[in-house]
Amino acid sequence: MQTISSSSSDALLVQLEATHIASGQVRTLSDARKQALLERLAAHVESATVTILEANRKDLDRMDPADPKYDRLLLDGSRLASLAQSIREVAALPDPSGAVLVERDLPNGLHLRKVSVPLGVVGVIYESRPNVTLDVTALCLRSGNAAVLRGGADAFETNTVLTQIIQTILEQEGLSRDCVTLLPTDRELIKTLLTATRFVDILIPRGSESLIRFVRENSLIPVIETGAGVCHTYVHAEANLDKASAIVVNAKVSRPSVCNALDTVLVDEGVAAGLLERLGPELQKWRVELFADPMSYALLVSMGYPHLQEARPEDYGREFLDYKCSVKVVRNLDEALEHIRQFSSRHSEAIVSEDAGICRRFLESVDAAAVYANASTRFTDGGVFGLGAEIGISTQKLHARGPFALEKLVTEKWIVEGNGQVRG
Repeated sequence: MQTISSSSSDALLVQLEATHIASGQVRTLSDARKQALLERLAAHVESATVTILEANRKDLDRMDPADPKYDRLLLDGSRLASLAQSIREVAALPDPSGAVLVERDLPNGLHLRKVSVPLGVVGVIYESRPNVTLDVTALCLRSGNAAVLRGGADAFETNTVLTQIIQTILEQEGLSRDCVTLLPTDRELIKTLLTATRFVDILIPRGSESLIRFVRENSLIPVIETGAGVCHTYVHAEANLDKASAIVVNAKVSRPSVCNALDTVLVDEGVAAGLLERLGPELQKWRVELFADPMSYALLVSMGYPHLQEARPEDYGREFLDYKCSVKVVRNLDEALEHIRQFSSRHSEAIVSEDAGICRRFLESVDAAAVYANASTRFTDGGVFGLGAEIGISTQKLHARGPFALEKLVTEKWIVEGNGQVRG
């Protein structure tokens, strides 16, 4: 079995069981074989560039180029080359499974070891991002896990071709194609996946806030939340405003459709005019629509900024994923911290200030997976952090937080060896 053609829940369960069985093959692969598998996959992705891009064009042709998801769906030669390189980087990372975490002998002669082991079957539900298909596959196979992939309908053609490439490599390595499974996009099958506790060990939703909420509220399988990012940059009264402007512009426009992009600028009132004078011309080049509070709105009107709206309460705490951004003037650090506490999704938050003490207080006070001083939030990324690829950015606190990458795709197992001991 490879890709399900039937839309029945029974067929889905049969496929999930097949992947559960196949996970035993991946779990027992040697480090060298896992590395070789990923090297072959990277090479095959490069050699199949034309085929992959043809499939991706079919997906793109069904989407409005003005849709913020268009950029996330888009693959080109450069992005595919980067994905192949990312697979090689994952292959070169240390295998996180099989590490001895604790080893000791008990007084009764029992020998104990606690070792890291693969999670088993990792299910990932994602939207409009075919790169996730390759990233998740590389991370799961390198760590000894099987993968169940449920991509969105927007990327169906691309995901299908990528999965066929992955399964071809698996077969060439003498492994079951079921080690990596692409599920159909039928919405009615989602709940079957969410309740398949016998066959799937962990679920990771990656996408919109509504997708993540649905999975969290309906899954019987343990869930690690990734993806939703409401990111702030706070410009303090002691900021270098040229530096602040460059950071804000980069965080907003370098790739606005991703979760580490800027959503809200907070700025101390004493430097609001100076910052907005610098930001206005730069953001105007990208036609960034600003949703401004009364003070920043008045300043931007006086500067003639053309793409301007008065902010509504719902414009704060909003993940725009587009060339849009909210702006709010605050009195001081305390007010900025309170705003972030109220509206942050605990993904990535930044401060710009030349005051080391203020920066330190911000970094210690803000509750988020990644906090920055004098740098763009766009750096929150598994590859940038030296983790290879990532499945997503976890915004919760149990098991994984921040870039959810190779090192977190394992759990623990106690191995106890004896010689006839019984407990009295």
